[in-house]
Parts: sequence; structure tokens; C-alpha cells
Amino acid sequence: SFLAAGLAAGGCAYVLGQPELLRVGLLLTVLPVVCTVVLHRSRHRVAGSRRLVPPRVPAMSEARVHLRVDNVSRLPTGMLMLQDRVPYVLGPRPRFVLDRVEPGGYREVSYRVRSDLRGRYPLGPLQLRLSDPFGMCELTRSFSGQETLTVVPRVQPLAPVRLSGEAAGHGDSRTRALALAGEDDAIPRGYRHGDDLRRVHWRSTARYGELMVRREEQPQRSRCTVLLDTRAAAHRGAGPDSPFEWAVSGAASVAVHMLRRGYGVRLLTDTGDTVPAPGGTGGG
Repeated sequence: SFLAAGLAAGGCAYVLGQPELLRVGLLLTVLPVVCTVVLHRSRHRVAGSRRLVPPRVPAMSEARVHLRVDNVSRLPTGMLMLQDRVPYVLGPRPRFVLDRVEPGGYREVSYRVRSDLRGRYPLGPLQLRLSDPFGMCELTRSFSGQETLTVVPRVQPLAPVRLSGEAAGHGDSRTRALALAGEDDAIPRGYRHGDDLRRVHWRSTARYGELMVRREEQPQRSRCTVLLDTRAAAHRGAGPDSPFEWAVSGAASVAVHMLRRGYGVRLLTDTGDTVPAPGGTGGG
């Protein structure tokens, strides 16, 4: 190393009585120290960011990750090496070597990720290896920012068919508004402070002996439930082509198909878990 060479040159200069060799030894000794100080002072003036497009993809589809490094210092950087930490199922760990970045400048690189398995995969942190302009010292820095890639089941298009339970004469209408009253409008409710007096139901008021009002008419929306068997005994094997993954993909395809037809969809598993949870809308 330069430091060892400088010390050796200084020792030889002392033994041989050569002042010129002593100057060379001092230069070789001081230069790495100066480069280390400069590198440590400038390490917090390099900013890194990541952008994931799109953040949500179906299985076996690709997403692209864009990395950007900004030099916000007044000095040019040395050679930079970028390394982003990704799960092994998304592919090899990406590494990039960048030339020096001018003051106020930036560099952008990108790479692709793909997963055949569903799940949420964290991307990051981004690691940056800095070197001084002379290439004598290196410093590794990690940025705290992370992104999450969400891989959802593959959805297959389904042919439109007439479903049992649809009201006759409505065809494939998405929402059926009742002309008279919805299923919750048959029974009036008691009067509450602030209710519009024009909604008073006089026949029920006379019957129950207290002020009764009509419920607001609400549209009746067709609903369906998609069942998914998650028992391990019902599915053998693992991996993207396993029977369970095919079942998940089939359930997702049916759910998306029904949502597009205007149905409120609920996913129910053998454990009793529901999506959306009780109280959800089921129309997302």
C-alpha cells in the first residue's frame, strides 16, 4: 500500500541520508490520509433513490427498477459501484459500475425483476461503494430507502355466460335498482332527530303508535362468493405450476370477472377467512 511504501521510503531516507527520498516517503504517507479525509467528508453528499414501475405485477411478469445517484457536493466523485439488494427469487443481485459524477450531476441505471411466485418482495437497501478521485480509498454506504414489489396471481379472461340467480328481464345488467323498495326498505324504522318529516310513514305510525319513517331506498347489488380450498391435503406439490397456484389463479380470475360485471365479490377460504373482511365493500 501507499502508506507502507511511504514508511519504507522514509526509513531508507533516514538510513541513507537522502532528503529527496524522505520527501517522496512523506508524500506517499500523507496522500492516503488526505484521500480518506476527503472521502469521509463527501460521503453524505451523494444521494441515492429508487423507482419501481409498476409496483404491482402478475406472476411471471416483469417490472423495472430505476436507480438514480446524485452528486450534491462541489467535488467530482470517483468511480462508483452500485449494488441493490433483492430476494433471490427475483433474479441475480444487480451491480453497476459508474464513472465519476460531476458536481451537481447524476447517473441513472435500471434493471428488471421477475417472479413466478406470488408474494411481497422488498427491494433494497441500495449500497454504494465510493472511491476517492485517485482510487486509493473505498467507502461503502447504504441508503435506507426501500420499495416493495407485489406479485399477484395471474388472471385469465373468462367468457361471459348467463349466471343462475340473475333476475329475469335484466340480462347482464350490473346493478338492479328496485322500483319500489330494496330488501331493507320493507320495514320502516323509528323516527330519529333530524329525519325529514316528508319521509314519515303514516300507516306504520298509526299501526305502532309512534312516529315511523321510510328507509332510504338503496339499490340492490348482485353479490357472489368465491370459495378457495387452502388445505394442504387438497393440493400436492409446490412451485408456480402446483395445483394450489392454479386454484389461486382460478379464484382470482373468477373474482376479477365478476367484479367487472358489477358484482360484489367475497373470497371465502376453508378456514373461514374472508376477503374483504367483514364490513368491507367487496367492490375493490
